[in-house]
Amino acid sequence: MPQRPDGLPLPEDRGPGERERQAAGFRSTLVSVLLNTALSIGQFIFGVLANSSALVADAIHSLSDLLSDFVVLVANKHSSKAPDDKHPYGHYRFETAASLTIGVLLIVVGLGLLWSGYPRLTASEPPPPVHVLALVAAIVTLIAKEALFRYLLKVGQRVRSTMLVANAWHARSDAASSLVVAVGVGASLAGFPLADVLAAMVVGLMITRMGWLFFYDAFNDLMDRSVDDETEARIREHLLSTPGLLGIHGLKTRKMGDMIWVEADLEMDGSLTIQEGHEIASEARKRVMLHEDVLDVMTHFDPVVVRPAPQSTAAENRPGVRPKN
Repeated sequence: MPQRPDGLPLPEDRGPGERERQAAGFRSTLVSVLLNTALSIGQFIFGVLANSSALVADAIHSLSDLLSDFVVLVANKHSSKAPDDKHPYGHYRFETAASLTIGVLLIVVGLGLLWSGYPRLTASEPPPPVHVLALVAAIVTLIAKEALFRYLLKVGQRVRSTMLVANAWHARSDAASSLVVAVGVGASLAGFPLADVLAAMVVGLMITRMGWLFFYDAFNDLMDRSVDDETEARIREHLLSTPGLLGIHGLKTRKMGDMIWVEADLEMDGSLTIQEGHEIASEARKRVMLHEDVLDVMTHFDPVVVRPAPQSTAAENRPGVRPKN
């Protein structure tokens, strides 16, 4: 395994290799692209023929998925680039920017569906009757999108990619919207003509909510949000387990795409030599980087005065002399 001069494995060699991550992301996203292309075309055609605004809305949703898949493909390519002069920390946050873009895209699509559905809901004349083909198309779409979600989630978890996991949950939101469409179309066929329009607006609301969640999460990562409390506690334990380390303070973390950047002040015996302190700090850094998805650990020594143990005087050590209390 390739290593850095300090003996630690390269970031791309901890866990799944970067090439494996990129290949898995490309394959899974390509599957999503092909499926969403077929679904968006089929839903739109059947939606128009069957007079189902809910199915047409779901077709637009599938089209937005197709666009987001292309965003993921581009991000997957650029996030794996090595550090350069202008990006010394690497390009890991390209994935975060991709998630932010997907969130904005979903918000725009969702609000657009709400905007277009309101006039139909308040119109004086009832919408045209929905054909049973719309229900068949909605059920087929539901099954396909749920299968896509399970596939993408499995791949994303295996290669530990937040971008692929986000895209998987995007597919799950698609499956949920298809379920709403199926219920709305079924209710419309049962004699409630406005149910189809309501289903279209519910789909728009669901898309808007999911887009906001993606946007908010990615935005916080771009603003150097720290890791969750559980991960930070594990990092603290790895540091404190280092022999010769008396304590730590000023522990700070921030997300760098799927990686973590760590900074900490290490408390050591002030009587140690620089070489001894460096060895302790290197061991602490190594313990963190071998167990967590950490890009690097920046450390600073803080000397601590260690009081020597009290020693008995020569008189107290002589036989027959009682030690002082």
